[in-house]
Amino acid sequence: MIRSGMFFGIGVGPGEPGLIPVAAWNTLKKCDVIFVPRAKSMNHSVALRCLPTDEIPQDRFREIEFAMEPDRSVLSAHYTDLAGVIAIELCAGRDVAYLTLGDPSTYSTYTYTLVALLDRIPDLRYRTFPGVPSYCAVAAATGFALGEGKQRILIVPCPAQMSELRSMIETHDIVVLMKIGDRLPAVLPLLHQMGIADQCVFGSHVGMADATLYANVAEMDPEKSRGYLSTLLIRKDKLEKRLLGAQ
Repeated sequence: MIRSGMFFGIGVGPGEPGLIPVAAWNTLKKCDVIFVPRAKSMNHSVALRCLPTDEIPQDRFREIEFAMEPDRSVLSAHYTDLAGVIAIELCAGRDVAYLTLGDPSTYSTYTYTLVALLDRIPDLRYRTFPGVPSYCAVAAATGFALGEGKQRILIVPCPAQMSELRSMIETHDIVVLMKIGDRLPAVLPLLHQMGIADQCVFGSHVGMADATLYANVAEMDPEKSRGYLSTLLIRKDKLEKRLLGAQ
């Protein structure tokens, strides 16, 4: 009897090749099959381009097309079908990896895939490797302190209503705004209205060739700003100045 393979969820990081964790990279190189998601709107997989080049044979990769459909039944059917494809490889005794940008557990297609696989293979052997999320990359690139002391941090996808976002900002010290998309031209004026634009930072495609970074979003043009694969770090209050060595 063939023992089923192991399933691995691997976050490749926010964009820069080499930010994938060492343990995850060592495991990935041993996997027999590697599923690489590609958005329907893209002609290439962004996650694949985040790997160190030419160290894994190309015939191990399987590109899969996906879309985050608002219709939950359509989304469920898509991942059920994908789980069936992955299960064939696992049941043949092959170890399988699933790549995702950033961290596999943070707004990732991997979580849907894992649930669908567990429905099909209840005794599935799997391991999820944590990855570097985009907001950590933006914070590091801009010198933004994500949290100090007892500050409250909210990580949230961009809401449709700016009144809802305003309430989130007012009740938290730091808001990490993700999945912004075409709502960015509405978000930036709100930050100006609240008088906090100059203490917020923005990053898009961080670590990639077409990266955009603003350490001060007051300098951004709302009509020319791109919100896809983007993250905003919003600080409600100005950062306190501290003297080094102060008691």
